[in-house]
Amino acid sequence: MASNEKKFRVLVTDTVWPTTQPEREVLDRIGAEIVEAPDPSEATLMALAADADAIMTCFAQVTPKVVQAAKKCQVISRYGVGVDNIAVDTATTEGIVVTYLPDYCVDEVSDHVMALLLTWNRQIGFYNGVAKEGRWSGVSSPAPLVRLRGRKLGIAGLGRIGRAVAVKAQAFGLEVSAHDPYLPAGISPPSDVRMVDLPTLLAESDYITLHTPLNEETLGYIGAGEFAMMKPSAFIINCARGPIIDEDALYAALRDGQIGGAGLDVMEQAAPPAGHPLFALDNVLITPHVAFLSQQSVLELEVRTAQATADVLQGKMPQFLVNPAVLPHARVKLT
Repeated sequence: MASNEKKFRVLVTDTVWPTTQPEREVLDRIGAEIVEAPDPSEATLMALAADADAIMTCFAQVTPKVVQAAKKCQVISRYGVGVDNIAVDTATTEGIVVTYLPDYCVDEVSDHVMALLLTWNRQIGFYNGVAKEGRWSGVSSPAPLVRLRGRKLGIAGLGRIGRAVAVKAQAFGLEVSAHDPYLPAGISPPSDVRMVDLPTLLAESDYITLHTPLNEETLGYIGAGEFAMMKPSAFIINCARGPIIDEDALYAALRDGQIGGAGLDVMEQAAPPAGHPLFALDNVLITPHVAFLSQQSVLELEVRTAQATADVLQGKMPQFLVNPAVLPHARVKLT
């Protein structure tokens, strides 16, 4: 281990991978040690945060109480894109830098969106089942097979992942429209993507995919009113954040045939119980929050999150800063 006059303690709240060795290798270079929380409860994290110089978190809730307990903490680094599990405002007040990786897993998530879309369009789940039962002819899927070329895809949220989906969808011949009221000035949509308002996107699209962040404005973003605007054959995809969709409204829309189907990689609960009503519906495809997952993406996530943490602990500006308002009073001066 490289020598360093100051020893840092980095609290890892939770992970979904088998080892934190890649993080340890990065942090070892600055004389930092990792402490892995035995569970992600608020009480446990508060106790461990008291002695932490940094916190790295995946899905655990880093609540205002956890942040306020972290009296020595200089940086909270998110393993991933969204920061809705971190009390960012509290961290900013306390002088704690927050980092994230908004350009991470773009390939994997956009691939997963297309996988769900294609699985529904070609009714792969249904035909896999009937073929294994020995029924090789005279069987029609519940949703009719339609040619993909010329169908319409609506993208709600035109950030990195939404843009990647647009390019991949166009390669299959889909006509793409998008809605994003927060598209920065001077940033143009991808070629041949038509910008529309949300009602138009919902009414015209055969497939709808959500790529908005989760915040106060997008909580329940798609509810009963929005489902009423959609085509009866519409297929909605959510690989962003579960609470963006009102699940009670989604269940009713799927049950009553108001829309055709849904593909979900995320739900309102991080790990819903086996008896969840949506699981009983045949017109729902569900994966257990794995859209981000590949061997390459996980290694990248571990290394880059650790590097962002190491950068801040050494007084360096991280590549992606969530809360620039913290800079004038941050616990660490960044250059």
